[in-house]
Amino acid sequence: MTTETIVKTTPQQSPRLFFRKKERDVLAISPTTNWGFNLLLLVVCIITLIPIYVIVIASITSEASLTTNGYRLWPEEFSLMAYTFLFSQGSIVMTAYKNTIISTVAGTILSVIMVGLYAYPLSRDNFKLGTFFTFYAFFTMLFSGGLVAYYMVARQVLLLQDTLWALFLPSAFSPFWVIVMRTFYKTNVPNEIIEAARIDGASEWRTFIQIVVPLSVPGLATVALFSAIGIWNNFFNALLLVDDAQYYSLQFTIYTTLNNIRFLLENADKMQGLVNISELPSQTFRMAMAVVTVGPVIFAYPFFQRFFIKGLTIGAIKG
Repeated sequence: MTTETIVKTTPQQSPRLFFRKKERDVLAISPTTNWGFNLLLLVVCIITLIPIYVIVIASITSEASLTTNGYRLWPEEFSLMAYTFLFSQGSIVMTAYKNTIISTVAGTILSVIMVGLYAYPLSRDNFKLGTFFTFYAFFTMLFSGGLVAYYMVARQVLLLQDTLWALFLPSAFSPFWVIVMRTFYKTNVPNEIIEAARIDGASEWRTFIQIVVPLSVPGLATVALFSAIGIWNNFFNALLLVDDAQYYSLQFTIYTTLNNIRFLLENADKMQGLVNISELPSQTFRMAMAVVTVGPVIFAYPFFQRFFIKGLTIGAIKG
C-alpha cells in the first residue's frame, strides 16, 4: 500500500484522537436514556424511603389507632406515648445511649488501628512470617473456641465483666477485615513508593503514617463503617458480660424493655388493677425503638459513602 493511499483512507485527525472520539461515542448516553435512568433511580429511592417513613409515622401513632386501622401514611391519632414510655426512665435510656456512643467511637477507632496495623505487614512481600500470620487470621474465621471459652476468657482472664470495655473490646477486631485490608494494601500501595521512602531515610512508622495511611483512606473508612454498625447494633456482649444496669448498651436496654412489655401483655389477666395494660405501647414502641436505634446510623452513613464503595470493591474483589 502506497503512502498516498494511506493518506486518503486515514481521518483528518490523528489515529489516536480518532479512536478516542469513537470510544466516547460508543460509551455516551443519550439525554433520553439519562432521564430514564434518573427517573428509575428516583423511583427506587422513594420505594426505599417509604418503609422508613411508615416506621416513623407508626411510632407517633397511638397504640389503639394502630391496632384498629393498621399502618397509614399519616397518623389517624397522633401520640408520643411510645417515646414517652421509652424515655420515661430517662436516666437509664440516656445512660445506655452514652454507653453505646462511647463504645461505638472507641471500638471503631481501636478496630481501624488494629486491622490497619495487622494487615499492613501481611501485604509486604519481604515480611517472612506473612504466610503464617495470614493463615493464623484466616483459621480463626473457620474455627472458634466456642461460647464457653469466650465467656470464661472475657470474664475471668480479661476481667471485662461490668465495664464499658465489654461492649466493644470483643468486637473490635475481625480477621475478615484483615484479609480485605491486606488485599487493599497490595492493590493500592505500590512497592515503588515504599522503596522510595526507604531510600529517602523514612522509618517504617513514618512510611506507614505519612504514605500508606493517606493512600488507604477508602479501605480504612470501609472498615470503620462496618465496625461502627456492628458495635452499635450489638447487644450480645451486654447480655453475656454485663450485670450492672449502668453499663447497659442502648440495644440491650430496649431489648429488656420490650421483653418486659411482652411479659406484661401475656400476663394481663393476672395483673388486673396493678397495671393499665391498654396504655402500654407494643407495636408503636417497636417502631420508636427502630427510629431511635437506626437514626444515628442513617445520619452517619453519608459521610462514609464516598469511601465505602471504592474501599469495598477494590479490597474485596481484586485478588
